Amino acid sequence: LPEDIDKGDVTPRQEFKARARYLNEKYEYDVNEARKIWCFGPEGTGPNLLMDCTKGVQYLNEIKDSCVAGFQWATKEGVLAEENVRGVRFDIHDVTLHADAIHRGGGQIIPTARRVLYASMLTAKPRLYEPVYLLTGTPMFVVKAYLPVNESFGFTADLRSNTGGQAFPQCVFDHWQVMNQDPFDPTSKIRQIVNDIRKRKGLKEGIPPLEDYYDKL
Repeated sequence: LPEDIDKGDVTPRQEFKARARYLNEKYEYDVNEARKIWCFGPEGTGPNLLMDCTKGVQYLNEIKDSCVAGFQWATKEGVLAEENVRGVRFDIHDVTLHADAIHRGGGQIIPTARRVLYASMLTAKPRLYEPVYLLTGTPMFVVKAYLPVNESFGFTADLRSNTGGQAFPQCVFDHWQVMNQDPFDPTSKIRQIVNDIRKRKGLKEGIPPLEDYYDKL
């Protein structure tokens, strides 16, 4: 589905019934739920979905815009390292709201929605994606290969030095690839990558614990 969204086969501007039918036929989405996609994110077009799976919740429409804003925030700056989120569907199953409208404003709902989405991601075994280049080499032979972007720095210089300057690579983005190691394992390479990203951004060291976002009524 993220690839279909990237290609424009599934978009927020589609007629919602046609989109729901497509999602049902290709991805076995429940038709009724697929008709209640609140938004795509981040930026309103990204490969993540916020879906309304509730039934009979009072005042829900009053907080829809605030929930969408919290969703855009959470998918723009994910919980692991404040990087863009990809390929996540968030289902809203139930909402308990204060009867007094003054307590249902954006100031209360937006950060709360973000905390809820962060907590749900932390409990869903999140993984990192890495961008991957497609490389083509010329001129006498064409060699195609996939190279993780993170490992591409210095590749051109190494290739030319080992071929006497005869090979010229061309790198173009091709796809995203899931890095299957557990970022919560302190001995994994992925954990080190997360720590490096957080350090580069000036964020608090280590992945935030679930207790930071998991609240009980």
